[in-house]
Amino acid sequence: MIDPKELKYSKSHEWVRYDGDDAYIGITDYAQHSLGDLVFLNLPEVDDAVTAGEAFGDLESVKAVSDVISPVSGVVADINEDLLDAPEEINNEPYEAWFIKVTDITETEELLDADAYDQFVQEEEA
Repeated sequence: MIDPKELKYSKSHEWVRYDGDDAYIGITDYAQHSLGDLVFLNLPEVDDAVTAGEAFGDLESVKAVSDVISPVSGVVADINEDLLDAPEEINNEPYEAWFIKVTDITETEELLDADAYDQFVQEEEA
């Protein structure tokens, strides 16, 4: 598994791509692979607040329903509406399929760089 070096990662398997003061959030390749084929995505509304360490949405796969945990606190500035109609795109391109864009960031979880995240995943699988 190769995780993009420019992203940050949470231990709950979300990724963060910073764009200036804003952050785009999605799930990692490891997470989408573990969940299997995704069939439904539930996201917050624009202007909703999200809190680091708390769920902001959920994903339904053929295996289970899983919460998506926000790695940052802030306000939802945009949602990727295309994914609501085509959640399978998360399986196809997990690092392109962002879920939400967060602005007014006030807090972040302890985020990992790609190497530390890869090591975390290896330890979790052991």
